[in-house]
Amino acid sequence: MKAWLPAGVNVLLAGLLGALPLVPGAGQARQPGTAAPVRRIGVWLTNSPSPLYYQPGRIDRAVAELATAGFTTLYPNVWSRGATFHRSRWAPIEPALAQANPGFDPICHMTRAAQRRGMEVIPWFEYGLMEPAEAEVVRQRPEWVLAKRDGSTGYPMHGRTMVWLNPAHPGVRERFIGLISEIVQRCGVDGIQLDDHFAWPVELGYDAYTRNLYRQDTGREPPADPNDRFWMRWRRQQLTALLRELRASLRRLDDQAAAQAAARGKPRPHPTLVSLSPGPFRFAYNTWLQDWELWAVGGLVDDLIVQNYAYSVAGFAKDLNQPALVKASSWGMPVEIGILAGFGGRTPDMATLSEKVRLAMARGHGVIYFYWEGLWGLHAGREGAAARQAAFRQLHGQVKRQGGRSPDPPPPPALP
Repeated sequence: MKAWLPAGVNVLLAGLLGALPLVPGAGQARQPGTAAPVRRIGVWLTNSPSPLYYQPGRIDRAVAELATAGFTTLYPNVWSRGATFHRSRWAPIEPALAQANPGFDPICHMTRAAQRRGMEVIPWFEYGLMEPAEAEVVRQRPEWVLAKRDGSTGYPMHGRTMVWLNPAHPGVRERFIGLISEIVQRCGVDGIQLDDHFAWPVELGYDAYTRNLYRQDTGREPPADPNDRFWMRWRRQQLTALLRELRASLRRLDDQAAAQAAARGKPRPHPTLVSLSPGPFRFAYNTWLQDWELWAVGGLVDDLIVQNYAYSVAGFAKDLNQPALVKASSWGMPVEIGILAGFGGRTPDMATLSEKVRLAMARGHGVIYFYWEGLWGLHAGREGAAARQAAFRQLHGQVKRQGGRSPDPPPPPALP
C-alpha cells in the first residue's frame, strides 16, 4: 500500500505531529476534572451526492473502512432539505430513502455498526432552522417564518429558495427539539451536531411575530438597519435561548436513560454531547447571529468544530489564527477543524491534506473531514481511491503512534 503513495505524502507523514488522546470508545467525551480534551478524527457523511444511506451493506463497508483508517467519530447527516433520514413525527422522510428502502433506518444502523468498533456517532442536523420555501410546514405555518424588512421570506441557499423558521417562536422550538430528541431516544447516539444553519440570518426578523415580541421586550420597533448592534444582540439572545432549551431537554432525556439503566443494574450512560460546527467567528456572528464563543464559554456546547475550507495551505494556516479559535484552546473542550477532503471538482491532494492536518494538530486541534465521498469515494480525485485510502490509514496511524511534537517537515515535492 505504501508504494502507491506520492513521495511528498511519505515525507509529510514522517514528520507529522502525533499522540492524540483519541476517543477510546463510544460516547467517552471529556469529563470534568480530567487533564485534556479528546481530539477527534472524524468525517461528515451524507446522502448528497452519495448512495451511502440506501443499503445496509454499503454502510457496513463504509464503517469498517473508516475504523481501519483510524477514524474515531462519525457525523452522519440526519436532517436536510426539509426531510429526515428516519421516520419522524415532526417531518417527512427523505423521498429517495422512502422509495429505495422505506423500512430502513440508516442512522440507527450506522450507530450500531460504529459503536461496536468503539467509534462515536453524532448525527448532524445540517439544515438547522432552514426549510425549502415549498415545504409543508412552511405552507401550514406561515407565521413561523422569518421575514426581511420588505416582507419577503425567500433566502437563496444551495441553488434553491429557502426560508428560515423563527427560533423565538414556541412552535418552532417544540418542533426543532422534538426532531432532535427522537433520534437520541431511538438510536442511542453519542450526541448531536448543529452547524452554520443553526442560525438567524441578520437580514431577517421583520415578520409580525418577531416585531410584536421585540416591542413587548423593549418598547420599541425593530430598527430599519438589520445591523443595528442592539437589534442584533436581541435576536442572538433568542437563538441562544433555543440552544439553552435544547440542552435542558437533552439533560432530561439523559436523566431518564440513567434511571432506566439503574433499574436494570447497568452503569449510567454517558451524557448526550452537543457539537457545533460554525464558520469563522466574525462571519458567524455578523451574518448568522451565531455567538459561538459565548455558547462555548457558557457550556452550551461540548464539542466545537470550526470549518476551515480554505483550499490553499497558506489560506488554511491564516484562518487557524482567528482570535476566537486561538482562545478556544483554553476553554477545556475538544476543538476540531473542519477540513475539505473533496467535493465536486475541489479535491485537495494528499500532500495538501496531510499538511493541513499537521498544522491543525500542532495547535492542539482534532480534524473532521468534509465529506465521506471526498476521502476515497466519488470525489477521490486524480490520486484514486486505493492510494487515498492507504494514505489516510497511514496518516492517522502516524498520528496515533508518534509521541510529542515532531519538527516541521520539509515542503513536499510537486505531485506528478
